[in-house]
Amino acid sequence: MSMTDADLAAHLAHIAGRLLLEVRASGMFAKDPGGKALGTAGDKTANEFLCHALRAQRPDDGLLSEEEKDNLARLDQRRVWIVDPVDGTREYGEERSDWAVHVALAVDGVATLGAVALPGLGEGVVLRSDRPAPLPPMAQTPRMVVSRTRPAAEAVAVAEAIGAELVPMGSAGAKAMAVVRGEAEIYLHSGGQYEWDSCAPVAVALAHGLHATRMDGSTLVYNQADTYMPDLLICRPEWAARVLEEVRRGGRSAGSHQ
Repeated sequence: MSMTDADLAAHLAHIAGRLLLEVRASGMFAKDPGGKALGTAGDKTANEFLCHALRAQRPDDGLLSEEEKDNLARLDQRRVWIVDPVDGTREYGEERSDWAVHVALAVDGVATLGAVALPGLGEGVVLRSDRPAPLPPMAQTPRMVVSRTRPAAEAVAVAEAIGAELVPMGSAGAKAMAVVRGEAEIYLHSGGQYEWDSCAPVAVALAHGLHATRMDGSTLVYNQADTYMPDLLICRPEWAARVLEEVRRGGRSAGSHQ
């Protein structure tokens, strides 16, 4: 009996995460300054596994991966798997915990289902769109996750306007899941991403009852010819209107990656 799409996404994200932990624990990259070689090896290993498995299990579906040459034939397909084998390659290479594995299915441009593995927090930590949990209580002072290296000017300005505490963190997936897990209330990004950075996190966030849109409040659309996505807002629904209002009031600013 074949797996459901949701089970397949979660299983693949979990196994890819386990492979990445094994690559990191192998000791082969102990003399790798900055973790670049480790990051490259991890990307390659996870991508080969995910792409091979998806082509074997869902041969009729399209596929878009950060680490794979884009096949624009996907534009003619309703169902397209969108994956990021290592979201936060720098954090993975530096042996931090704030990185993720994204496996999502977009149907007719909508982030329909997804799984986000957070292997750095434990091999079995996988958040799924088909198994939403109640959102934890919000903090009295809102917390906003931002890039740990170059916080986006837009996010900093909004945080100041609403009195939010900035929480530096690595990958896009880790930041989005911090909101799902109750470690933050807001993730506002204005420096440009790609479809694989947000598709799985958005599917999981929406399933958990969070707000997930572009910074102007418009719907996120996937499986486009141009995979660049300029901005993203994932937040508790209680904060959505206020954050969107502050974004409109402040205008757009140049931001950072992730």
